[in-house]
Amino acid sequence: MLRSLFSIIFCSVLVLSCQKNDDNDNSNNYIPDIAFDTSNSINTSLPQYNDLQFPGNSLVLNQFGYNGIVIYSVGNDSYYAFEITDPNHAPSNCSSLNVEGTIATCNCDDGNSYSIAAGGVPFDGTTGQFSLKPYFVEVNGNVIRVYNN
Repeated sequence: MLRSLFSIIFCSVLVLSCQKNDDNDNSNNYIPDIAFDTSNSINTSLPQYNDLQFPGNSLVLNQFGYNGIVIYSVGNDSYYAFEITDPNHAPSNCSSLNVEGTIATCNCDDGNSYSIAAGGVPFDGTTGQFSLKPYFVEVNGNVIRVYNN
């Protein structure tokens, strides 16, 4: 009985004394975590969103996210959505990304660039450790919902 009680106390102390190791924390502190929801506003049957019905096309929407979002059509009703702020810079006048095709490029002197089609990963030569900040995507028929909450 005493041995069991000692084991329980020892295990409790061991579990409670563990601390989270933040040395390998990969969260990005540059981009604020902004809650938004496009709800039913992105309907691919509407002319302004029609291109998202075809794989390889993307669309930038500036009214959502921090500096805006880019939605990329992977195909088969599958989409990526990313923040268009360089994840490897503190937000500034130059850290908003320009999107051309499947490449998002920073306006700062280092010219960081990211592949939207490959999941937001940085191209070789990009300074910093972060990929583009992803957002959640749901598809219901012709409606694409992008959100972060």
